Amino acid sequence: MPSFRRATVTAILAERPGLQRVALGGERAYSLTDLTGPVAVGDDVILNTTAVDLGLGTGGWHVVHWNLARDGWSQPGPGHIMKLRYTSLQVDTGAAEEQHPDLPGDLGGTPVVACSLHSQVPGVAVAVKDLRPASRVSYVMTDGAALPMVLSDLVVAMVESGLIDGTVTAGHAFGGQLEAVNVASALNLAVHAQQADVVVVAMGPGVVGTGTPLGTTALEVAGILDATAWLGGRPVACLRVGEGDARERHRGVSHHTRTALGATRSEVTVAAPAGLDLPAGPWDRHRVVAVDPPDVAALLAARDLRVTTMGRGPEEEPGFFAACGAAGAVAAEMLGPS
Repeated sequence: MPSFRRATVTAILAERPGLQRVALGGERAYSLTDLTGPVAVGDDVILNTTAVDLGLGTGGWHVVHWNLARDGWSQPGPGHIMKLRYTSLQVDTGAAEEQHPDLPGDLGGTPVVACSLHSQVPGVAVAVKDLRPASRVSYVMTDGAALPMVLSDLVVAMVESGLIDGTVTAGHAFGGQLEAVNVASALNLAVHAQQADVVVVAMGPGVVGTGTPLGTTALEVAGILDATAWLGGRPVACLRVGEGDARERHRGVSHHTRTALGATRSEVTVAAPAGLDLPAGPWDRHRVVAVDPPDVAALLAARDLRVTTMGRGPEEEPGFFAACGAAGAVAAEMLGPS
């Protein structure tokens, strides 16, 4: 059940359109200003403290639920499609399908890379851009983890550095350049409305997992891959590879990857760094392509991007970044000669 309490804003720590990060004495919170409006120093606010109270991986941030300094607030939306439906924060985001009703329902062979972690996206995108600099890359963010795209500093950095040319938020995720009702429609919008040559799909920050085979939002990868195949795209699975995780199930090729690929009904391309030892898994049902990936760590550093996975960087998790680079390299190869 949720926990709420009152606090006073003592400082504005940082802000950008759609997001404020604030101090409340010795605590921190963020405010999603498109949902509840902005706050100012001295405002009394109601905080949702549930995640921090439970010690979850939120980075120690509460969430501003309402600003008591105002009696009301409204911001007109662009359509009639609601996200966060049937909650007290339901919001009219509209949907790009309303503005683009006549798009083809076929991806025309566009490579679509399905990732199970938000932190995989920059490694995939930077490999694509290195090998095919003129290509356009769109990022589709699912609703498997964080719902507001504005929370992701990584997305902001990728857009500013030119790694990502377009963003789409699918399902109840919101805040992309385009809003989509579901993943299949988001893929269609990325290809036909944003002219993407490659689409990278992943949830936002904060994968959910219970330690059980089916209790993880990473299982959505199966649906993404199958939707891509159904729509005439070229599905590419990005392996989650790790060395530094304390949990045995995430060492080597994670059980998240193995389970999702076992659940995938279509035959898809599985990108693997050359020399990777694949454990027992559903590989015979798919097409495994081993490649020598570009140096993702160096490419990200050249763009002044510092990326970590579960708090670990390329030095601690070289296999993770190599697997991302392999997925990007395979997708780039699908585009043909540079």
